[in-house]
Amino acid sequence: MDGGMIATTQALVRFVGVQKTYDGEHLVVKSLDLDIRKGEFLTLLGPSGSGKTTCLMMLAGFEVPTQGEIFLADRPIKNMPPHKRDIGMVFQNYALFPHLTIEENVAFPLSVRGVPKAELKDRVSKALQMIKLEHVANRHPGQLSGGQQQRVALARALVFNPALVLMDEPLGALDKRLREHMQLEIKRLHETMGITVVYVTHDQGEALTMSDRIAVFNDGVVQQIDRPDALYERPVNSFVANFIGESNVLSGTVQNIEQGYCQVALDGGGSVLALAVNVTAGGRTSLSVRPERVAIATADDVDPAFNRLPATLKDLIYLGDHTLAVLATPGNDEFMVKLPAGAYAGLSQGQDVTIAFRPDDCRALDPV
Repeated sequence: MDGGMIATTQALVRFVGVQKTYDGEHLVVKSLDLDIRKGEFLTLLGPSGSGKTTCLMMLAGFEVPTQGEIFLADRPIKNMPPHKRDIGMVFQNYALFPHLTIEENVAFPLSVRGVPKAELKDRVSKALQMIKLEHVANRHPGQLSGGQQQRVALARALVFNPALVLMDEPLGALDKRLREHMQLEIKRLHETMGITVVYVTHDQGEALTMSDRIAVFNDGVVQQIDRPDALYERPVNSFVANFIGESNVLSGTVQNIEQGYCQVALDGGGSVLALAVNVTAGGRTSLSVRPERVAIATADDVDPAFNRLPATLKDLIYLGDHTLAVLATPGNDEFMVKLPAGAYAGLSQGQDVTIAFRPDDCRALDPV
């Protein structure tokens, strides 16, 4: 992180062997072991039903683990009521009290903790200045826009200086532009205050923008936890490769593995060299190649170390800062290549071309 406090390797929160079931049969969370470092911004990312929100609710105290223990600052909290955990919460629906003013909403966590009146007023004033809403202190939530209400909810979660702030899809109700502004605002507050944030979202772009680390959930299990760039560049399995960013998939059979690379016979014909990440010789694999790592070229001007495949250009989609080329290649009729703006001159629909990519940009993963 730039500026502010740096996350330490010391764990503020630890999930140890945590399981959760609602019906006694199906595990929503399966034997979770997870450390959340003091001062970091950790995002729990995954599709609906993957277990990420259940983990957040167990940490908040609104759900109780079926098995295992959760530690906060080395104290077991499984049986501790939510109001004693010293945790701030921000929800998607703001959860503001409509009959209270903005000032009273922000003051609420302090008043229930018995903070003296003069100190309370000072802390509320500073919290409203922090979110640049001191001018609406006497209004009610219904008189504010969605973005303003979410900033008030943020101030209320931070005003009592909690050790930990949990955010459950807090920007889901906002439009794209406001959502992007709030992402930067939340990240700025995190860095300035040095707080620990656990953030739940299913929006991978949001997770990549805001997080120090991301835990990718699927089917109640953390598939991979790492920095955003590491998750994107080095996914350990096909789920992570396809969930984080865009990925082209080619299926095939591993012919051999040597010095970290494998030769793969593609189902649609031809073969490629790939990084052997999660495969066995003779086994099936799904290859993952990012659209921006592929070049469109003529067969004779490609580096001989690159993989080359024949393709037919189906479509060119102009997207402003880049153009998306959609191609049919053996084994994938929707192969995507991102071209820099202006780099598609001379290309036309129906044209036969060669697509080329480095073996290091092609990861052999578990079959989809």
